[in-house]
Amino acid sequence: MDQLQEFNRIMKNTHIIALATSVNNVPNVRLMNFYYDSEKKGVVYFTAFKGSPKALEFSQNNTVSFTTVPVGTHEHARVANGIVKESELKLSELLDRYIPKYPGIEKVFQMSDMMGVYEINFEEADVIMGMNQHNKVVL
Repeated sequence: MDQLQEFNRIMKNTHIIALATSVNNVPNVRLMNFYYDSEKKGVVYFTAFKGSPKALEFSQNNTVSFTTVPVGTHEHARVANGIVKESELKLSELLDRYIPKYPGIEKVFQMSDMMGVYEINFEEADVIMGMNQHNKVVL
């Protein structure tokens, strides 16, 4: 089984990640829409309201973890030690990538002056295909 291929499939078919942050040893998890471009390995893009509590956490501790939220199976991908930062991409540049995955999201994107684009950079991920089927993929 090609682990990179399985990772890319999971990232394409999953709609939500659980994004974990920690500030002052207080963990916090939020569910987020995301976009992963398999051709730009090791970068997940997501949006958040500028100045939101989540966005403020990034400035206090930019090390994050996330897991995809399984859909109908136990298959998921998990990343530890990701680094989050504000992206150089503009919201308008993500719209054509988000719409196929999240129909109707353009209504949210109409508030573009209130939204920030963020990215999580990571070098490896765990691919979990089921019980006792854990493999690491290096990106």
